[in-house]
Amino acid sequence: MRLPSGRLVRGRGLRRPLAASAPTPTYAVHLLGTQPPEVPWETRWIRWPDFWLPRDRAYAREVLTEAWNRASTAGERVEIACGGGRGRTGTALACLAVLDGVPPDEAVDFVRRNYDRHAVETPWQRRYVRGFAE
Repeated sequence: MRLPSGRLVRGRGLRRPLAASAPTPTYAVHLLGTQPPEVPWETRWIRWPDFWLPRDRAYAREVLTEAWNRASTAGERVEIACGGGRGRTGTALACLAVLDGVPPDEAVDFVRRNYDRHAVETPWQRRYVRGFAE
């Protein structure tokens, strides 16, 4: 997904294997309730149960801010991934959009238009995005 600043971030569901033709990320954020699988690239894990919110919101803000910063670096391929690639991934992508200057009330719609029309699955995930700017 291309953010308004031009930064690129790939969203993905970990239950689907990475396509053989897809470039591997250099940095990934895994949004899972349990320990993520081992991968050969740098990752950070945000403990985030399916359909819910991050267990540690301050840590989530730190990691997502790092992902946003790294997405601006030439050569960095940043990936945000949860199990299915919609709810938690969409929520995190909407938070990156807020960091990128999208108004919090418009960030979910931005992600649904530019990533997946079903992204951000629950009302509390939408509220989390609206409050992310605070």
